[in-house]
Amino acid sequence: MQCHGHADEGYGAVADAFARNFAGTTELGAAVTVFVGGRKVVDLWGGVADERTGRAWEEHTPVPVMSVTKGVVALLVHLLAQEGRLDLDAPVARHWPEFAREGKEGITTRMILGHRAGLPVLDATPSFDEILAWTPVVRALEEQKPLWEPGTAHEYHGHTYGWLAGEVIRRVTGLTPGAFFRSALADALGLTAWIGVPASELPGLARLAADGPAPQLPPDSLFARILTMNGELVFPGVDDPRGWNSPALLTAEIPGTAGVSTACGLATAYAAAVTDVTGTGRLLSEDTVTDALRVQSSGVSWSGFPDLGVRWGSGFHLDSAPQVPMLGPRSFGHDGAGGHLAFGDDEFGVGFGYVANRMIGEGDERAGRLVAALKGCLGG
Repeated sequence: MQCHGHADEGYGAVADAFARNFAGTTELGAAVTVFVGGRKVVDLWGGVADERTGRAWEEHTPVPVMSVTKGVVALLVHLLAQEGRLDLDAPVARHWPEFAREGKEGITTRMILGHRAGLPVLDATPSFDEILAWTPVVRALEEQKPLWEPGTAHEYHGHTYGWLAGEVIRRVTGLTPGAFFRSALADALGLTAWIGVPASELPGLARLAADGPAPQLPPDSLFARILTMNGELVFPGVDDPRGWNSPALLTAEIPGTAGVSTACGLATAYAAAVTDVTGTGRLLSEDTVTDALRVQSSGVSWSGFPDLGVRWGSGFHLDSAPQVPMLGPRSFGHDGAGGHLAFGDDEFGVGFGYVANRMIGEGDERAGRLVAALKGCLGG
C-alpha cells in the first residue's frame, strides 16, 4: 500500500508508524494529520475509501468519525463559556427551562460534559425517524427522570450527550449545533468537517467497513441500550439502513456520534484551540483549557462497568493510555468507535487527527502507535 502526503524532517517516525498500520493490521483506508506550533508537520493518507468499489482514499476524503464528534461539541461549549455566554456550573434550565422537570433542576452543563447527568439512555423509544428529527429526543429528555442523583456518579452518555449539549448550544446561540460549528469554527478554518453532512458531500465519503462479525450484546442490557438508542440504531453495524454508513443518519444532526471529518479537519480544529494557526491567536485560552482538564469522571461507572483507566474532563477524554493515548497532562480530545482519535495539547502545541474506515474493536493499537511515534519525535 502506497502512502501519500508528507512528514516534515524530524517526524518520519509518524510516517513509519502509519505505514506499519497498513502492513501489520487490517487497516483499509486512513489518514493522519499533525500540527505542531501552528504548522502542519504531518499530513498522510492512503488505502481504500470504499471496499466495495476499490475507490482510493484521497487527500480530502472525509469519513464518519463516531464519538470524536463529542470532542468537537465540547470545543463549542467551551468557546461559549469563554465568551461569557454560558456558565458551565449553572443549571441547564437557565437557558432551557423545559428541562427543569423530574429532578433535573440542578443539572449543570458540566455534569452533561462529564457524563454525570444521570441521563445515559432514554426511557422513551423514539423511532429512527424521530431520532433524526431532533425535537422528539429533546422532548423525551425533558420528560425523563435521572437514573441517579445528578453529579453523584457517572455513566457514558453515548448518544444522549449530543442532544443534551447540543440543545444547550441551540438555546444559547439560536443555532443548531451543526450550524454553530460551521459559523464558529469550520468556515473560518476551512474545515472539511460537519455535524450533519450536506447530501452533496455523501459520494466522496469514505465508507466504514466492519472487521469481522459484530459482537452480540444482550439487547436489554444498559450498555446495548446506550449504544443503540434502545435498539433503533445498529452498533457497530455499518451497512444496515440504520447503521453508520446511512445517508439519513449522517445528514441529520446527531452531535454525539455522527460527525463527518477529514483527519486534517480535526487536527486543524484542535491546533487552532491551543495554538495560533490563523494569525489571530489561539481559540481557547490557557485558563479555559485548564478548566476543561479538571477530572470529572473516572473509575467504575454507576452500572458497574469496570474501570479501564479512562478519564473525562469537561467534555473531553484526558490522556488515558492505553485506552485513549495522548501526549500528557495538557492533552484533551476524544476517540471514536472504530479507532478514530483527535486531540489538542497546549504544552506541546499539538493538534492531532487520525481517522480510518476499518472499524477494528478490542485491542486496536493503530492510533496508539501514531501517538507514541509523535511523542518520540517531540522528545516526550
